[in-house]
Amino acid sequence: MPTIFTHPAPMLALSLACGTRVIPPRLVVALLLFAMLPDLDGIGFYRGVPYGSWLGHRGFSHSLLFALTCGLSGFGVAPWLKASRRLTGGLIFLAALSHIALDALTNGGLGVALLWPFTDTRYFFPWRPIQVSPMSLARLFSERGLAVLYSELSWIWLPAFATALFVRHLRRRREQIKGNA
Repeated sequence: MPTIFTHPAPMLALSLACGTRVIPPRLVVALLLFAMLPDLDGIGFYRGVPYGSWLGHRGFSHSLLFALTCGLSGFGVAPWLKASRRLTGGLIFLAALSHIALDALTNGGLGVALLWPFTDTRYFFPWRPIQVSPMSLARLFSERGLAVLYSELSWIWLPAFATALFVRHLRRRREQIKGNA
């Protein structure tokens, strides 16, 4: 899995690209939380839950059903987040789904239970460039941990924010052209 620090990166980048008129600050915070939420299953490591169990790490909380459930919860909290129900639900679904996709791009672990409860099979993408993160904070600050952070910077943070800045530039340019017309 990428580090807990990196899972919010796609949602941060999307928020930067769209701006606060499209994605209000409260919704941004919710997106960051939902992008990290699936890793609460990591508590199972300390509670004796077997890794390969549907309750284990990358089990049911890394499924399309879980992401859909998260998205549906967005419909209920949308007014409090100061956004439309459809936007909130869709983006929260996307936040949880981004977590699953990033984990499926890593080079370690058992994969993600994408299609749980229909199958317990764990999946990875065929291309897996992201170094899998150690499960402890202490090991993150080791030589291997630095390699993981470099991998995340190269494959997630830089592309996400370069794309966001490019999209933001295009949006501003379009607004300038409309204003001059």
